[in-house]
Amino acid sequence: MTITGPQEGDVAFTPYRVVHQTHFAYTAPVSQSWQVAHLTPRGLAWQRVLSHRIDIAPAPDERHEAFDSFGNSIQHFGLQKAHRMLQVNMCCEVQVASRALLTASGLGWEQVRNPAGPSDLAADLLPARMSEATQLLPWSEPARLYAARSFSSGRAWLEAVSELMHRIYADFEFDPEATTVSTKVEEVLEHRRGVCQDFAHLMLACLRSHGLPARYVSGYLLTDPPPGMPRLLGVDASHAWVAAYAPTHGWVEFDPTNDQLADARYITLAWGADFADVVPLRGVILGGGEQEISVKVSVIPMA
Repeated sequence: MTITGPQEGDVAFTPYRVVHQTHFAYTAPVSQSWQVAHLTPRGLAWQRVLSHRIDIAPAPDERHEAFDSFGNSIQHFGLQKAHRMLQVNMCCEVQVASRALLTASGLGWEQVRNPAGPSDLAADLLPARMSEATQLLPWSEPARLYAARSFSSGRAWLEAVSELMHRIYADFEFDPEATTVSTKVEEVLEHRRGVCQDFAHLMLACLRSHGLPARYVSGYLLTDPPPGMPRLLGVDASHAWVAAYAPTHGWVEFDPTNDQLADARYITLAWGADFADVVPLRGVILGGGEQEISVKVSVIPMA
């Protein structure tokens, strides 16, 4: 088994411009607001961040940048004056190359779950953390049973995880009206419908129920307009997929919504144990009454 990553000079990087606009309108004045934004793309071996900015209106009274426990860059900001709307616009330019090229390995999935030999504690700490249940993704027996068909004894890790991805794609229908951000994995399994967040959560629950490390990845995916139609602005959306870990492969990114490995069309924003760790914008407000949220995303090829 060999792994080769993108290297300058022998792999092409594709440039993109991403615009992510979020608008909150309140029926009553908000007297104070504290927000956290996961809206900064990660710099990675296969992803260069050329420029990035976050514009906020009204202008915040306080603002600072930090890193969370997963290494994601986050923006904290607060507004202390009354306001009836909040606009947060992120704009970035990135270059993305294909991920590492994989060849088959004989490593069985049980060996990933129960590695033999000495362990590198520093290297294994994050994968171990990503095999634990979370508040959004507690232990799920239905998910374990659904995944069991793919994880027969002695089967290669890459083959088993790939088949699980294929099955989720084949068995579930994309339906943006079927679920909410709080829909449980068991409900998705029962109704066989959902969106990318649901399918990523399902795949995470399946893998972790078998003791396999995997994390939730948030970002954007370049989509193609219908043949003969122009690319429209503001009609794209955030996307979610899964990165599963094996010692011989590292973190491999699987997209169960589209039944494929992540490639140069996938722009990585942040990752964590589940959606709660990478919510693009979340916070606490005082006042405001009811609120209406509008989100527009554009992924624009720069070539």
